[in-house]
Amino acid sequence: MPEEFLVARNLHKSFNGNNAVNGVSFSIHKGEVFGLLGPNGAGKTTTIRMLTTVLEPDRGDIEIGGHSVRQDAEGVRALIGVCPQELALYVELSAMDNLVFFGRMVGLNGKEAKAQAMSHLDLMGLADRAKGKVDKFSGGMKRRVNLAIALMGHPQFLFLDESTVGVDPQSRNNIYETIEGLRDEGMTILYTTHYMDEADRLCDRVAIMDEGVIIAMDTPHALKSQIGNPNQVTLEDVFLKLTGRTLRD
Repeated sequence: MPEEFLVARNLHKSFNGNNAVNGVSFSIHKGEVFGLLGPNGAGKTTTIRMLTTVLEPDRGDIEIGGHSVRQDAEGVRALIGVCPQELALYVELSAMDNLVFFGRMVGLNGKEAKAQAMSHLDLMGLADRAKGKVDKFSGGMKRRVNLAIALMGHPQFLFLDESTVGVDPQSRNNIYETIEGLRDEGMTILYTTHYMDEADRLCDRVAIMDEGVIIAMDTPHALKSQIGNPNQVTLEDVFLKLTGRTLRD
């Protein structure tokens, strides 16, 4: 059996009496890219905030690398890197200075931070722009800097939340190849996206959430097989069949 690196058990979270997450349980295997999908308001963001120690569950618990989010949040934070949907950058600084700053925040000394920063910028195809100010970068370049920051400190588990929103095809392809390379090196990744073709390409398994619960979880191929020929059916077909076509605002 694959080793479980993240285990979420019976997670509940409500706000003002409204259940945002209502009994969510799943596990993520070490070295797996796991997709967490769902329409707007499904509970994905709240779930991720609990997984990353930003919110404490009302009930349930999460273990990442053997550390409980409730009992050892610091131990969890030492293992994870987070690439948020909203860009977390200091645009007045250079790409290098951004990475070094965040590297120091995760405990690296100056020499380690600079070395890792250069390595990660090279990985993201930005080595030649290391000294360029981020406010002059394109949207795709900023996304790639955001991902490079999440890699500072060499996390064992990476959270990628809508990492390709608004990026050009070249940057998107670079991000895809980076994720696939990280997986091949053994990193465990949770990936959220509204682009079903991305999830189909990148994810070993996906969970589909709606109304605070997981309504389906399996490999993309197996989920497509449930409604038709997996070579003809798309993951978007599965998603719409399970969550409906009603607009979510």
